[in-house]
Amino acid sequence: MVAFGLVATAAATTTGTLTFREARTGVLQQSQDAVIRQLRTQVSQRAPELGFPPDRSALQRLASDVAATEGQGHWRVLVTFRKLSAPSVPGDRFEELTPAVREAVGSSRATVFQRVRRDGRTSLVVGMSVTFGAPDGRHLASGVQVFLVVPQTTEQAYVDALVTAVERALVPALVLAVALALLAARGVLLPVRALRHATRSIAEGRLDTRLAVNGSDELADLSHTFNETAAALEASVTELREMEARARRFAADVSHELRTPLAAMSAVTDVLDEDAARLAPDTATAVRLISEETVKLARLVDDLMEMSRFDAGAAVLHLDEIDLAESVRRTLATRGWSDSVQTDLPAPDALRGRVDPRRLDVVVANLVGNALRHGTRPVRVRLHARDAAGAGRLAVIEVRDSGPGIPDAVLPHVFERFYKSDSARARSEGSGLGLSITAENVRMHGGTVRAANHPAGGAVFTVELPLRRDDLSQENPT
Repeated sequence: MVAFGLVATAAATTTGTLTFREARTGVLQQSQDAVIRQLRTQVSQRAPELGFPPDRSALQRLASDVAATEGQGHWRVLVTFRKLSAPSVPGDRFEELTPAVREAVGSSRATVFQRVRRDGRTSLVVGMSVTFGAPDGRHLASGVQVFLVVPQTTEQAYVDALVTAVERALVPALVLAVALALLAARGVLLPVRALRHATRSIAEGRLDTRLAVNGSDELADLSHTFNETAAALEASVTELREMEARARRFAADVSHELRTPLAAMSAVTDVLDEDAARLAPDTATAVRLISEETVKLARLVDDLMEMSRFDAGAAVLHLDEIDLAESVRRTLATRGWSDSVQTDLPAPDALRGRVDPRRLDVVVANLVGNALRHGTRPVRVRLHARDAAGAGRLAVIEVRDSGPGIPDAVLPHVFERFYKSDSARARSEGSGLGLSITAENVRMHGGTVRAANHPAGGAVFTVELPLRRDDLSQENPT
């Protein structure tokens, strides 16, 4: 719109300027030609009466007669001969008469004219030499020079009227140009604005957004293409969601169906473990292997069931205000890690928080177990509180091992499901879901968990949980 307005303004201004210049030139040229023609006629008629050489009275008479031919009395005439000069108005100094005009008249037999502006007024100065014809046909200078000064007030009024007319015509032209620019811009911007809103709606997840297609121009083609793209995207996303839902249901159903036979298998392996000492060595080894694998399978099924609850939004928090340091100590003691893990915990009841004790136990157990399996001892657990801008007080749990750390390429993926940094490992002690479950449990508490490499070596996992979140819902935030 701005470009259209600028082009229209430039075009209107240029047209007005050119029109004004041509009209001004025409007005001044016409006036100038009429004055010069009339002056030549009057001088030609009265010059023979001068006599030669003319005296001052003859020069005065010629000046007066020529000036009197203009009925309104605007002409001022000066007639000179050598050192004699006679103005039509006594005492007139003819200040408009420049030395350049005098010199041009004296050196040429042609009529000379010049426009002179003085004291805010424009005058036309005309000069000519009086000649007489020789027997051989030549025109000889008589030495008499006639100068005429005509004020151009009428012509200036015409020019001013032209300026006013151009200005008055320019303003409506600009208004019309702006109106046309607005109409053109509206015709372009409305579909573009609608496309922007539709794109934003798609980005916000409203995949059923469509554009109204009007006309057959490029914008209509763009709207049609947008609708086709949105429809294809909606179909693809719907299909992916259905596939994801089926996969989640499958994992949940499989996990649920496996729990019953696993419970029976676990009971049998418990009995076999008790009698393994009385069995043959090969049989005892097989029994222990079956028992270990059954425990791993039971753990995997439990993890899958937990993830299916997260995905279904069925996981709930059972909040209770507990001593966080005591909870960490109990987690380590229950799993027999008290001697294997170095702790830096606050004094009893020094740091309390409103959390789900079972889920906090899972978080600490998963992080410490991961450090013991994949890192190098000693493993250190530190618990402290800190103030965070805009988030109140936070309980910070840090679990650090002394191993080589986590490769940079692996760090962004450590909390992904079933992710293993070593793709060559077909099997491992863990299920590949421990850190994912940890992240979900922390998120349910409104906290954050991140993985990094410590400057002094080893991997460090940091959990930040808000303290005393009395407004935290008992339901899964998702």
